[in-house]
Amino acid sequence: MTLPSTRRAPNFYGQSHAALASRLLEAGHAAYRATQVFGWVYQKGLRSTGGMTSLSRELREELAGLFDFSLPEPVSIQGTRDGMTQKFVLGLSDGAKVECVSMRTDRRLTFCLSSQVGCALKCSFCATGLMGLQRNLRADEIVAQVVMMGDFHGWRDERFNLVFMGMGEPLANEAALFEAIRILREPHGMNLGARRITVSTSGLVPGIRRLADTGIPVGLAVSLHATTDELRNELIPVNRRWPLDELLAAAREYGERSGRRVTLEYTILAGVNDRPEDADRLSRIARDLPSKINLIPYNPVPGLPYERPSPESVQAFAESLYPRAPAVMVRNTLGGEIWAACGQLGGLSPAS
Repeated sequence: MTLPSTRRAPNFYGQSHAALASRLLEAGHAAYRATQVFGWVYQKGLRSTGGMTSLSRELREELAGLFDFSLPEPVSIQGTRDGMTQKFVLGLSDGAKVECVSMRTDRRLTFCLSSQVGCALKCSFCATGLMGLQRNLRADEIVAQVVMMGDFHGWRDERFNLVFMGMGEPLANEAALFEAIRILREPHGMNLGARRITVSTSGLVPGIRRLADTGIPVGLAVSLHATTDELRNELIPVNRRWPLDELLAAAREYGERSGRRVTLEYTILAGVNDRPEDADRLSRIARDLPSKINLIPYNPVPGLPYERPSPESVQAFAESLYPRAPAVMVRNTLGGEIWAACGQLGGLSPAS
């Protein structure tokens, strides 16, 4: 007697077009059905097989057994008072929870994606590092964040951007990251252009080079936050493994190979990295790269010993860079009231 299989069907959102076509061929169906299914899911917004009317009823039923079309359960969705930012807490199949954020400005909608549950890097000013690393996300769990936030917003924004700046270090989970990016870029699916995707890293030099090797010219953001190895070792411990000279060489190489400017992310910590000599060194670093500087006023995290700089000191720091750096932008804080701003993800709530 043959016992029924207990193997769980793979999640659909982790399938590339090629993998889907191959699986359908194995099941005795034409490969072109993969294009139809991708269209129904990613272009027409179906989340189950029942409404895929270009497919036979038999194939629809078979698809429901071949793949798991379920998405993570939203544990909570919190919005700011102005309705411009939402934080999604998603419950994963093993009980883990991960957070992602949608942010709207006058110019665009941006989805901030997570790549891990927690983070192992322990950057000293970041809430996520306090969690430690629970596990990597799978490619389907990364793609699902985009699908769920797009569904929430009704897919009204055709030119939304994706930034891998949520929970975790993306390049510490590069296999799932690269596969998710490929799925999101599938021409028969979401068809997202590389210029709408940015990957942020705290400084994993080999990962930067492997990202360049993919040949997908996504944006690269380097979490710099300090201009000397002494301070960066304190703020971002991974700097002890790949110090500034190695990191900046890899960033320069990435910019040259991708044809894109690298974003230097610099969180301003009051009294820590906002001195005139810090600005001098930061401007020299920026001039030596194809780069732009993104200044981020520190977003407070309970229990951490840092303070947010005043608006006046942020402006003074920015103005000291303007004549000498290629491009400088001060990032507006979005989502701070719901603990959804940069460096605040990790299970905090406004009541914490």
